[in-house]
This record gives sequence, structure tokens and C-alpha cells, in this order.
Amino acid sequence: MASILFLCQRIPYPPNKGEKIRAFHILQHLAQKHRLYLACFVDDKRDWQGVEALESLCAGAHFEPLVPWRATVRSARSLLTGAPLSASYYASRGMARWVDAVMREARPEAALIYSSVMGQFLDAHAPRRVVTDFVDVDSDKWRQYAQSKSGPMKWVYTREAETLLKFDRALARRCQASVFVSEAEAALFAGLAPDSAAMIHAIRNGVDSAYFNPEASLPPLSAPHGPAFVFTGTMDYWPNVDAVVWFARAVLPEIQRHIPAARFMIVGAKPAPAVQELAGITGVTVTGRVADVRPYLAGAAAAVAPMRLARGIQNKVLEGMSMGRPVITTHQGLEGIDADPGTHLLVAGEAAEFAAACLAVLDADRAAALGQAARRLILERYQWQATLSEFDALLGLEG
Repeated sequence: MASILFLCQRIPYPPNKGEKIRAFHILQHLAQKHRLYLACFVDDKRDWQGVEALESLCAGAHFEPLVPWRATVRSARSLLTGAPLSASYYASRGMARWVDAVMREARPEAALIYSSVMGQFLDAHAPRRVVTDFVDVDSDKWRQYAQSKSGPMKWVYTREAETLLKFDRALARRCQASVFVSEAEAALFAGLAPDSAAMIHAIRNGVDSAYFNPEASLPPLSAPHGPAFVFTGTMDYWPNVDAVVWFARAVLPEIQRHIPAARFMIVGAKPAPAVQELAGITGVTVTGRVADVRPYLAGAAAAVAPMRLARGIQNKVLEGMSMGRPVITTHQGLEGIDADPGTHLLVAGEAAEFAAACLAVLDADRAAALGQAARRLILERYQWQATLSEFDALLGLEG
């Protein structure tokens, strides 16, 4: 049994959004055989309910409160320095002191950094083996954001892309392994950081297929007349906001031209103002935070992921597939997922093409064939246990 320091950007419980889902399953996997020392930030008061569940898995844990507005001010100050905004947002003396104490007293043999911004807390000293799970190439996400902006914000996002890439490259050089969520992300970073290319690996996400199960007994939703197209995700996340705004304003009207009763359901916490405004469009529902997304998926004509800005793997696509629903996404939303368009899901680009794909799955036989093929693929290739065992080797924990 080894001791492992696990540094995580956000509290990984409840596992109800992308990065938290992956982090929780990694932590749960490692806790089966090793002593874990977890340190993470908590930026949502509702997430404090997860402390007890995580403490039961760990030999030691530290939960650092993070006040978003204060972190934003701290982050903005870094515009006067060469530091990335992302790293400054998470700078914390309390976190640094706790990590230092664990390194002195517990002497962990290995450390897993989850999200590169947590690497700043191992600057002074580190275990003999350090692995960073970057998940996505975040610097490229900022580059994409910059392309859609003008004026001062274009400069800010361009600067963040450049400074974060420099930060990430330096961290990768200090680690024994750097992990990304897909082969595409790993290849992209290898091209951006060729000096670390030999130590870059891809470990893809899984999905909890027992939980996201089309045969699960779920409470029925009151369903107004008309087929529902469902999007799930955290709704203050910019790529999600962009996706639903585009679907509601460009795709849904084309669907409703053929099926006037068609509906678009946006299911997820923290809807941004631009998302809340969509509730004024005929046929659009914005739920906000829900206890369980599965009833919405189970009752959907299709799960849609009309991503135009994306990095890594879209968990919403895997979850929709695991629920045996037809899934319609873009080429960006498909990235990193080993699925065949036309067999396991549908892929579309422009608004008219996306609307046509939504109309196509209203055929019951077509929908059933896609859903069944998708579920089989999840069971064959996307089980967490099979994917996470790769972390053992990278951390030097095999045997």
C-alpha cells in the first residue's frame, strides 16, 4: 500500500460535472488499494455536502474554501505579471501550507496533480513520482475563445493561452508522466510541448453504465406534448452556453418548422444570463440544477451536444449513449470518442444539417438502432475500471 498525494482543482464530489466526474472515479479507484491525501478547493456552498463521503476514502483531506469574486480579483492582478490568470485564481497560502505539512509528515511516494493549476503547490518539493492529469489542453481552449472576441478581451484571452501553455510546459517537464483525456488531446499537447512528448499519455474517460442505464427505474417527468431534445451540462461554462444558444436560435426553429411542438430542454446548474434568456423562446425550457439528469435523458427524443467550442471528451455524449438514447453532436463534440457516426450516434455541422439529424431520429426504428448500438459500445469500451488501471502503472504502483 502506497501513500499518494492527490491535488484536485475542485472538490470531486458530488461527481455531477465533467472534471469532477473524472476526478472522483480516479480517486475512488486509487483509494481501493492506497492511502490517499486529498487537497482540493470548494467554490460552491452546496458541495460541502461531499466532504464526509471523501473523507471516508482518504487518510487525510483538506478542503480549501474559494470565494469566486476574491479569486477573480486575485487573478486579475496577475495581468501585471507573467503568470497565467488560471494559476493565480487558485493561488492559496492555506493550500500550500497543508501540502507542505503532508510532504513532511506523511512522505507520500507519489503525487497525482489533477488540473495543471494545482502544480504550483509542488514547486518546493515533490515525491519521487509525479503525474499530472491535464485532462484537456486548456491553453488551446483559451486560444479558441480569443478567436471569437475582439478588443481588450481578445488580448486577455490570447495572453492567457500563451502564459498557460508556458506554465503547462514547465510543469510537464517536472513530471514523470502527463495525461490527457484522449489521443487527440495528447497529440495536440505533444506538438505544443515537444520536449515532453515521450512522457505524454492518453487515458480516456469512462461512464458509470450501471447508473446511466436505460433499464433503471426512474421517476417519470410530466411531459408536455411534442418530442424533446435534451442538453445536459453546467450552464455557466462558456462552450455549453455557446452550444445551447446556437441550438435554440438556429436549429430549433428549423425543427419546429416541421414539428411545431418540438421542445428543447436545457438541463444543468448555474444557467448564465444568456441561457436564462432562452426560456422566453417558444418550446425552450431551462431547468437549472436538477437532482438527477437521467429522467430527462430517458424521456428525450435525443440527447444533443451541439458543441462548437470544445476540448477533450464530452461526458454528456457518453452519458446519453449509455442511456441508450440517440445522440446528435458536432465533429467537435465527437472528438476523443471512439464511435462511428451513423452507427452509434449522428454527427452534424451547420444548423440545417443538425436540424435534419434531429428530425431523422424521430423515426422509432432509427432511434432504437442508434440507442442500442450506443449502449453496446459503452459496455464494450467505456468502463471506468478498464481505463483507470493505467494510472497505476504511471504512478509506479503496479504490483
